[in-house]
Amino acid sequence: MSVKGQIKEAAGYVKEEAYEHGTSPEDKAKAQEGRNLRNEGRIEDGKKPMTTEPGTTDKHDNKA
Repeated sequence: MSVKGQIKEAAGYVKEEAYEHGTSPEDKAKAQEGRNLRNEGRIEDGKKPMTTEPGTTDKHDNKA
């Protein structure tokens, strides 16, 4: 696992969690940006990307 991938995944997680429960279109877009960043990090580390909508993931479904 690369440090860069771990940082991207962690930063994406924080952004996704911060905005996933918002109701405005801007909040939904920021949550998706967080998910995209999180997936970049996951892919760099050889993990499967998360494919569900932000805020709907079962935490046990995406282990590589």
